[in-house]
Amino acid sequence: MKLSARNQYQGNVTHIKEGAAMAEVTVKVGNLDFVAAITEGSVKSMGLKTGDSVTVAVKATEVMVGK
Repeated sequence: MKLSARNQYQGNVTHIKEGAAMAEVTVKVGNLDFVAAITEGSVKSMGLKTGDSVTVAVKATEVMVGK
């Protein structure tokens, strides 16, 4: 899979919290957890399940840091 996003990380799905239309998918990358909100349809069409190896792609117009 080729994407234009430069920030791509390999990780493993650790949790999928399903809702009515959306799901929160947690992916462990090293010692970080990425949480993505995706549609239930995407979870099903990709056949995502806990333990799967996936790529997290981050493309954002802003990144904020607070202290």
